[in-house]
Amino acid sequence: MVSTRTDAAVQHWLALGRVEGLGIRSAQKLVEHFESPAAVYGASLTALEGCGLAAPVAQRLHKGEGLAEAEGEMAAAEKLGCHLVAFVAPDYPPLLKHIADPPLVLYVRGDSALLAQHAVAIVGTRRPTAYGSSVAHRLAADLARRQIVIVSGLARGIDSASHRGALEAGGKTVAVLGCGVDVIYPRENKRLTEQIMETGAVISEFPLGTSPQPENFPVRNRIISGLALGAVVVEAAEYSGSLITARLASEQDREVYAVPGNITSAQSFGPNLLIKQGAKLVDNWMDVVEEFPAAIRQELMPSQEGLGRGEATAYPALFAPAPTPGLTEEQRVVYDSLRVDQVLFIDSIFGQVPLPQAQIL
Repeated sequence: MVSTRTDAAVQHWLALGRVEGLGIRSAQKLVEHFESPAAVYGASLTALEGCGLAAPVAQRLHKGEGLAEAEGEMAAAEKLGCHLVAFVAPDYPPLLKHIADPPLVLYVRGDSALLAQHAVAIVGTRRPTAYGSSVAHRLAADLARRQIVIVSGLARGIDSASHRGALEAGGKTVAVLGCGVDVIYPRENKRLTEQIMETGAVISEFPLGTSPQPENFPVRNRIISGLALGAVVVEAAEYSGSLITARLASEQDREVYAVPGNITSAQSFGPNLLIKQGAKLVDNWMDVVEEFPAAIRQELMPSQEGLGRGEATAYPALFAPAPTPGLTEEQRVVYDSLRVDQVLFIDSIFGQVPLPQAQIL
């Protein structure tokens, strides 16, 4: 059972998001200054104005604007079976905390624990070619089999293919909506949404009942990229929203990947442009994992089990030994000569390490 104190904290976080004229960054700064959202609402009008707030916004906060609406929203969320994750909650996604403007509260239907797991975003056009849909489905499935959560936006086309690929591989996927989590959009994805909620999660920062307005989708894209270690663009036209996601991923210091396409296809403009600009070219799942930090690679790939012919030798960086603290200098020299993907005879190690054989032994 959720404590009254926790309920009050969520209520105040929700309320801050409903104060007219108060943006996410301003709300975060206020909480940092007053040390809690409840303290923001308890502050004097003079103290609020002293933080640089416009007088009308300070007055709205001082009068408790948003608190009643937040209380009603919490009741509606509970009835829906929706979990509200406030910024300071233990299950708030750790990667998302470090973007420039993290949501104050996330609405989650499904398993909120997935939001803290290693994830990759796969995005693309709503009007994909057969090639694009096939690649997105295969890439999502291959990554999901390696315990990587697939994040996308539940839109038609590449997004839907990515979610389905993850589910059909028995993996996990998270859908980030540009509307309320109680609104099915597009309608034909009703069954897909239900399947995602069974084993994954459907999330949004928008209040319940929010309709899928066009201006919501560029805003939600920062969450798609913010949850992930990197973003893969499969197919995207010149003015695609997927290019916004790629730009946001770059600004958030995430990896940017792109699947190359036919140069005569309009849907290949986006990924081909990203590759020209330095995005990692991707033609299989290992191209994605190869860019992860060494510790994450080792966690995801403790052995070569499941690799295709030649994959281990084609991607040696995936199998380099992980850094091990506490070794002496001599021990580290020996350790660095070892390989995860290859058995070495002691004579081979003798030939690589500039130490006496007795010491190596």
